[in-house]
Amino acid sequence: MPLSSPGAGCDFGDEFVPAFNEATVHDPSIFRAGADFYVIGSHMAMATSRDLVKWTQISNFVNAAHPFIDANDFAEAFAWSQSRTFWAGDIEPMPDGRFFLYYCNCQGSMPLGNIGLAISDGPAAPYRNQGIFLKSGMAGESHGGTRYDATVHPNCIDPHAFFDAVGDFWMVYGSFSGGIFILRMCPKTGLPLPGQGYGKKLCGGNHARIEGPYILYSPESGYYYLFLSFGGLGTEEGYNIRVARSRHVDGPYVDARGNDIIAAKGAPGSVFDDASIAPYGTKLMGGYWFMQERGEPGRNTTGHLSPGHNSAYYDASSGRYFLIFHQRFAHSRTIHRVRVHEMWLTGEGWFVVSPFRYEGAAGAHRPFEAAHMQGTWKLIPHGQSINYSCELSIATNFNEDGTIQGRHAAGKWALDADGATVRIILNEVTYTGRVLRCYNADVERWVMAFTAICAEGTALWGAGLAEV
Repeated sequence: MPLSSPGAGCDFGDEFVPAFNEATVHDPSIFRAGADFYVIGSHMAMATSRDLVKWTQISNFVNAAHPFIDANDFAEAFAWSQSRTFWAGDIEPMPDGRFFLYYCNCQGSMPLGNIGLAISDGPAAPYRNQGIFLKSGMAGESHGGTRYDATVHPNCIDPHAFFDAVGDFWMVYGSFSGGIFILRMCPKTGLPLPGQGYGKKLCGGNHARIEGPYILYSPESGYYYLFLSFGGLGTEEGYNIRVARSRHVDGPYVDARGNDIIAAKGAPGSVFDDASIAPYGTKLMGGYWFMQERGEPGRNTTGHLSPGHNSAYYDASSGRYFLIFHQRFAHSRTIHRVRVHEMWLTGEGWFVVSPFRYEGAAGAHRPFEAAHMQGTWKLIPHGQSINYSCELSIATNFNEDGTIQGRHAAGKWALDADGATVRIILNEVTYTGRVLRCYNADVERWVMAFTAICAEGTALWGAGLAEV
């Protein structure tokens, strides 16, 4: 099969080399204060950026030199959770200028967890602990008034606090155990409104590996999107990012196949039953690897594993969406980095995610021509499984006559008149998405790319071969 680069020889005006600065924040939750973005995550790690490309690390772990947390103020949380480890936290800037830090701790091998509140007058200024307000894992009576049952009640960690479209304040939370729950919150006190117990369950149960909930409202589609991580966070434990949507902030949330994800839970008596939850949720991305093809520059490419515990951001001024997550890599079992990928809504109101990290350029928003699509693409079908290893790319030709030809792949492609929307029929499955121009750091070249999704909710990524 002859290989060629889509868009070869065209002047796209994207010759600059992006200046990425790396940050290490596990479970990054994004917020904005003025012109600056921040991510806060596990271990109270924090980083900041003005452009989502160049990051500056503010903190890594809680110690005597930590800039905004004094561990001596959290004795109550440490005593309850039997752990001094802070897990995935979240910060919400409030209308009155305060910053609410929702922190959590957990024993780890059991759902002995807690969520608490600390308040500051600045995004990275000292936070004053207000105490814990949710507990899980107790042997006696639960927070909701019944005996705690880890198969149906939540592990009280992984909070995300946010305002809905009409200004009401909420918190979604939960990890494994009894599932993901949502609570109405008071914006003045930062605490749950009374009489809710643990709140309303959205999905999960029987120790299914679902965690890291994050809710984003889209004024463009009118939907609330519930992002979740399925699988385990380890390098080869299958972390992958999924989404479901609802017209109502407290659900029900459904995936692209119309499944109410309240049914996403493990089988009775099971622990970490990935097979039972794999059919649920619209999978945006899992582990992937764009392989080196014959004639491409460079020698090595990077395998990306276990993307997850994401947050998301909508920029009202530009109408752009971003997915923020941590990423592990095939060459190391321990290294993880913050990644930001741009997202777009399809005409059907589902997100598709760029195959490459956001580099700050506007090229992804320009119109393209059909000739730019012709050539050899490296395709990655993400599928629906919880993949514990990388999905490997397959070289496939997009021909001038609109046909697709490659190993294990056949079909048709077409670019809409808007120069952005691509329609692909691959092995009798129809995908709709967006054509892009992205920077491939492995080969240090700008390449054509696309991201698409089918009606059943599985994602297809394409990266064009790089020019020599």
